[in-house]
Amino acid sequence: MLFAADHPRAVLLASQSGGFALPVCDHYSGTPPRMRKSLQLQAELMQEFGRCVADVTLDCEDGAPTGGEREHAHLVAELALGAAPGQRVAVRVHAPQHPRFSDDVHIIVGRAAGRLSHVMLPKIDTRKTLEQALQAIDAAGGAALPVHALIESPLAVHNAFEIAGHPRVQSLSFGLMDFVSAHGGAVPASAMEAQGQFSHPVVVRAKLAVAAACHAHGKIPSHCVVTEFSDTQALVQAARQAGRELAYTRMWSIHPAQIRPILEAFAPEPAEVDLAVAIIEKAHAAQWAPISHQGVLHDRASYRYYWQVIERAHQSGHALPASQRRWLDGHAVADASRDASISPPN
Repeated sequence: MLFAADHPRAVLLASQSGGFALPVCDHYSGTPPRMRKSLQLQAELMQEFGRCVADVTLDCEDGAPTGGEREHAHLVAELALGAAPGQRVAVRVHAPQHPRFSDDVHIIVGRAAGRLSHVMLPKIDTRKTLEQALQAIDAAGGAALPVHALIESPLAVHNAFEIAGHPRVQSLSFGLMDFVSAHGGAVPASAMEAQGQFSHPVVVRAKLAVAAACHAHGKIPSHCVVTEFSDTQALVQAARQAGRELAYTRMWSIHPAQIRPILEAFAPEPAEVDLAVAIIEKAHAAQWAPISHQGVLHDRASYRYYWQVIERAHQSGHALPASQRRWLDGHAVADASRDASISPPN
C-alpha cells in the first residue's frame, strides 16, 4: 500500500515491513446458514462503523461435510463473489497435506481470487510447505493474494520466524487446540480453556514466539479462539491478556456474540487515544520535529507508538477526530473503490 509523503505511516513507519492494517477481529463460520449470517452481520457492522471492523473467513477445513467438500467449496466461492464492495471475505482451505486442498484452491481461488481478502492456510509447519501451497494458489490465479498461516504444532512454532518472513504472509494465527493435541497428552486439556491457555508455560511460550515472529517481520499476530463462546467475561479477559500481555493485535471469533467484545478488548483506552491524537497533531504541525507535550519530550520514537495507538483505535471502531480520519478513512475509501472495481466472472 502506498501512502502520501506526509502521511504518518510513511513518515514514521516507512522502515517497517508490512504497511497494512487488518481488522481486529477475524470471524470464522463454516455451515451455510452461519456463513450467510456472518456476511450479513459484517455488512451491518460496516454500516454502523463506516468501515470493515471484522473479517469474515469462510471455513472449508472444519466447515465442509465429509464427502461434500467440492459442493462446499463452490458455495464458498459463490458467497465470496456475492459479498458487497468493501466487505473483507477470506477462506480457510483444507491443509496442504489434505487430499481436498487442491480442489479447494482450484474452485475457490480459481473463481473468486479477485474478491478474496486473503487465504488462510492451516497446518503450515515449514517454509517449504508454505511455498508449495503458494504454488497451487498462484496456478489457480491467486498470485496477488496475501496468505495467512496457521501455526499449530511445535515444529511450526520452531519455524515461525522463517514462515513470518515470507513476503506473501500477512499474518500468523496461533492454533491452540491442535497445538495442545500435538503433544501426545503431555499438555493437559485444561491448557485449551479460556484461562488455562494463559497459564500453561508450553502454550504461553508458543504464543509469545508466534507474536515475536510477526513483530520481527512487520506482520499481524492473530490470537486463537475462546471456545467458551457463551462466557463473555472469559472472552474479554482472554482478549485483554492476548493484546496487553502477549502482544497480539487481532483475534479469532467463532460466534457472532464474540465480535463486539473482541473489538472493545483490543481497543486502546479512551484517555490514551486522546493523548495520541494530541501528540500526533502537534508533531504533524512541527513537521515531525521533537515537541514537548505536558512537560514530556516526544520525538519520532514515541510518535511511532502513538500513531499506532490511533491505528488500533480506528481498527476497533473507535470514533476519531476529523484530523485523524482524513489519514485513515482515505485508505478505507481506496480499498472500497478497489473492491467495487472487481467484477465477478461470467
